[in-house]
Amino acid sequence: MDERRAVTAANERQGDMERVVGESVLFLRVDDGTGSAILQHLPAGIEAIASSDGMTHYEVGRDVVWTEESRLLRLTSGSRIRAYSEAELRRPAGSQAYALTHRDGNGEILFGPELEWAEMQLCVTYTTRYATVDTPRVVDLEQLSRIRSRLRAGTACTLVVLGDSISYGHNASGLYSRPPFQPPYPGLVAKALRERYASEVQLVNLSVSGTNTEWGITRAADVVAERPDLVILAFGMNDSVSVSAEQYQRNMARIRSLIRESAPECDFILVAPMLGNPDWTTLNHEVFPQYRDALSALCEPGSALADLTRVWTGMLRQKNYLDLTGNGVNHPNDFGHRVYAREVSLLLL
Repeated sequence: MDERRAVTAANERQGDMERVVGESVLFLRVDDGTGSAILQHLPAGIEAIASSDGMTHYEVGRDVVWTEESRLLRLTSGSRIRAYSEAELRRPAGSQAYALTHRDGNGEILFGPELEWAEMQLCVTYTTRYATVDTPRVVDLEQLSRIRSRLRAGTACTLVVLGDSISYGHNASGLYSRPPFQPPYPGLVAKALRERYASEVQLVNLSVSGTNTEWGITRAADVVAERPDLVILAFGMNDSVSVSAEQYQRNMARIRSLIRESAPECDFILVAPMLGNPDWTTLNHEVFPQYRDALSALCEPGSALADLTRVWTGMLRQKNYLDLTGNGVNHPNDFGHRVYAREVSLLLL
């Protein structure tokens, strides 16, 4: 029996439509003084526009102008929504905790350690025709056959996450106990598995901010100590500063090998990371697709790829990076954490 199947990258399927839930946008001020933002897909209809915390709701017609056959949203002259100028989204050089020099040399990108960017962004829920969604990708279900069998059988499972600040959960609202209280993506994955299967899923998140694959090698024993059935390895953002794709691949393979020595029945999901802000000079942006290809080459029975690099590349063909960022430079917001959770969960559901 061929256990390969196509899965879509959409949020919810409704007949021949997809429902995109809470896509984040940031209205940028345009030359005429009004503001505009753009959606990833062509809407068939817009259901809701709200602040990221869900506390304030806005209206098409009163606050936003949207016309059919367009992805563009424009603010009305009397809109209650604020649009931000480019200058408002920068800070003087040396004025922030981190050096976030803009590529054009004009100051630094605004850094948001918690929900500062979310407070400027809005969430749009809309329907879009199925044909507008990215081409379905193929998932090899054999790659994770052991953990899938355990979940289907209702056997208790332990999910261990080892990664950097993205996996730790920075810029997810739940981490700061603020509305809408959304957990980081590891918590969303565990929740999805508990809801789908009768299995008790224990989540252990060993991720630490500022780390890379070299650090991950030193923590393999900590993963083994948790007796994992599934391990999510999610590094790359910090590696991109100085680690070549070849060394990244060796490091990821080493982490997996060290865990497998003591947990041979454990399955792995290797996460190719989201993209960093292309205007931030610190990152070597060219290595992200190289990292993804390096992880793809490691896929085999027991190891599968969650390709967030592909997903972010696709989103940025349509949207501004500032629509999607959690901190301005290298973290997802709540919407991005849901995108992460969706891509990981599709390998298991």
